Amino acid sequence: MSTPLQGKTLPAYGAGLLPPASPLPATAGEWTFLTNHAHVLLCLAADPELRVRDLASRVGVTERAIQKIIAELEAGAILGRERTGRRNRYTIEGQLPLRHPVEAHRTVNDLIAAILGKPG
Repeated sequence: MSTPLQGKTLPAYGAGLLPPASPLPATAGEWTFLTNHAHVLLCLAADPELRVRDLASRVGVTERAIQKIIAELEAGAILGRERTGRRNRYTIEGQLPLRHPVEAHRTVNDLIAAILGKPG
């Protein structure tokens, strides 16, 4: 099963659309095009009820780093949190523009759609 994205197909990974965390550790000098903040947003767009522990595993950082990223995204009004029992459910304000001047003409939803192939 795959998900269409502008003429290309991406593998579908169940309800979340994201692959499981890679068991390969990052090596010195490796870099990615997206920040950990973007990775957290993408993971939460795919599964709004992910636990901090699961986010940390998928993004490849510590739980403390995830807590800081979530706090920063909440402070920037990009991420909202609702407590449901013992779990959190996150909402993304997808209509907001991306923060850097180079990409500010695009929204958070544009980023989510470009990577996941679905609107936030």
